[in-house]
Amino acid sequence: MSGGSLGLLLRHLLAVAMLPAMVAGLIPYWLARRNGISLHVGDALPAIALQALGLVLLGIGVVLFVASLRRFAVDGRGTLAPWDPPRHLVVRGPYRYVRNPMITGVAFVLAGEALLLQSRPHAEWALLFLAINAIYIPLVEEPLLAQRHGEAYRRYCAHVPRLLPRLRPWTPENQL
Repeated sequence: MSGGSLGLLLRHLLAVAMLPAMVAGLIPYWLARRNGISLHVGDALPAIALQALGLVLLGIGVVLFVASLRRFAVDGRGTLAPWDPPRHLVVRGPYRYVRNPMITGVAFVLAGEALLLQSRPHAEWALLFLAINAIYIPLVEEPLLAQRHGEAYRRYCAHVPRLLPRLRPWTPENQL
């Protein structure tokens, strides 16, 4: 592994430890401890079915998050952290379906945790996370991306939704 690759790996590990690990790991752990919530198999078929759905959502969220993180590293040459963003606009992989697949992935993980644990506090945390991002992304993140990437980003925004994925992947006329 070259020094540049090792540096990028360390930058990613730091960003993941500080952001999604806190949101999807530390805060849910704290909520469970604070509210006496523990993982147990549901006592009726509907509860078990919801827990199974929770596992599916959690899995989808992890896959989406990892695929997004990989695109940031490979195509963007940056990390998920606002202090170390991708240097290039990323429009491949899951970014062809949704502009914020990492946030969507983390939201799936949080919803999966809430269903798996059958926990109202975890469901409330998932909704709060979505609400924060629904405000932050258009007010802070998107103007910065438009400033950094110009017309290419505005064209991308016109075709790819913010949080809810489109059914078919967007293919730019020419790669940005």
